[in-house]
Amino acid sequence: MSTAAAPARSLRAGTVLADLIPASRARDIALVVGGAALTGLAAQITVPVPGSPVPVSGQTFAALLVGTALGARRGFLALALYAVAGMAGVPWFAEASSGYAMPTFGYILGMLLASTVVGALARRGADRSVLRTAGAMVLGSAIIYAVGVPYLALATGMTLGKAVALGLTPFLLGDALKAALAMGALPAAWKLVGRKG
Repeated sequence: MSTAAAPARSLRAGTVLADLIPASRARDIALVVGGAALTGLAAQITVPVPGSPVPVSGQTFAALLVGTALGARRGFLALALYAVAGMAGVPWFAEASSGYAMPTFGYILGMLLASTVVGALARRGADRSVLRTAGAMVLGSAIIYAVGVPYLALATGMTLGKAVALGLTPFLLGDALKAALAMGALPAAWKLVGRKG
């Protein structure tokens, strides 16, 4: 009985949710394109923040979710496709914007890095428990801000302190809610898969 359970466990070790779909090049392409599209759609869910050039949007949550579900390589490729297509004119950045000459572009670069990091953590099981998922989401958000806030300061000429006040502080509560959603959704998805497996 224990020998039958061992292969199922070892099959899932080092996997992310996307690995549960039968492997093929078509699967990987569809996941990358789908991850970019999901991020672009989520970016259209926006709430302006008075006095800030940075709106609250769903794109950060989508970027972290894409990285966690697809893994580091596919997560990076999905966010790279999102960034490159948006720079080329696809209007799927927040508020249907595009291009790279905007003060919020640093957040998109941060999402690219964050999706890669949370994807690598997910391969180590960071998406399978509430606490570990919370840690991965907090780290991913910190990476986005670590790139986005200094970029905002440089692009607008504001001080770093003001960039923190306008480009980080107003978003902490929303990020906590997004992390709470991920903390519930990702471990629940693994439990569901475990029951079916």
